[in-house]
Amino acid sequence: MKLDTAEERSVAAGEFVLGTLSDTDRQTLEAALVHDAALRAEVAMWQDRLLSLTRQAAPAEPSASLWPRIDARLDWAAAGRRAPAVVPPRAPWWQRLGLWQGVSGLAVAACVAMGSALVLRSAPMAEQDQRYVAVLQGPQGGGNGWVVEVRVEAATGQGRLKLVPVAPGGPVPTGRTLQFWTKAPGAAGPSSLGLVQAGSTVELPTTRLPDLRPEQLFEITLEPEGGSPLDRPTGPVLFIGRAVKLTS
Repeated sequence: MKLDTAEERSVAAGEFVLGTLSDTDRQTLEAALVHDAALRAEVAMWQDRLLSLTRQAAPAEPSASLWPRIDARLDWAAAGRRAPAVVPPRAPWWQRLGLWQGVSGLAVAACVAMGSALVLRSAPMAEQDQRYVAVLQGPQGGGNGWVVEVRVEAATGQGRLKLVPVAPGGPVPTGRTLQFWTKAPGAAGPSSLGLVQAGSTVELPTTRLPDLRPEQLFEITLEPEGGSPLDRPTGPVLFIGRAVKLTS
């Protein structure tokens, strides 16, 4: 498995959520997820996208004779003999194989996605918890630089924002500093979330956020030493992205 390009990473994350990777590729991707925050964000995006498709697939129940037939065949296989052919009684129309062979591939993929995504989540999360992810990229297509991860617990209303670097980036010029900003849709202007150091993870309580919504803007700008002298960015935008709300 290769994870060198954005396309390869996106395809691998999607297949990981669907559960279609080989054992070797799955283990490779799981190992990469431990230290690759951008890849974790890609997996979370696919979970959110594919889980929404399950609403289009109605649940299906197997016939009552299915598991007894499987057990019988396993018993015969363990004994080294060929299982006799089982001729089941003619099933009602809604249980016939031909009908289900014609079901849309979308519904099948959605069912697989639902099972895989629920098993693969790294930690249990209450249904009402809020979780957002934003991948901050260079405005001129410079690639991923940081990932914003936000989680708010429903039980307490308390949460944490984590800003994680995913690329080393270049050195900050002397006399300049990086500053972290956010702006919710409809807000009058951006709000500063403080200064950050290149290559360092930052954690903040969500009480520092003026608001938290889908499509919320996060950005990192290059400012004079000590930060912007105004209540808005004054330097160039180095990384920018919008938050996506994930569903549990």
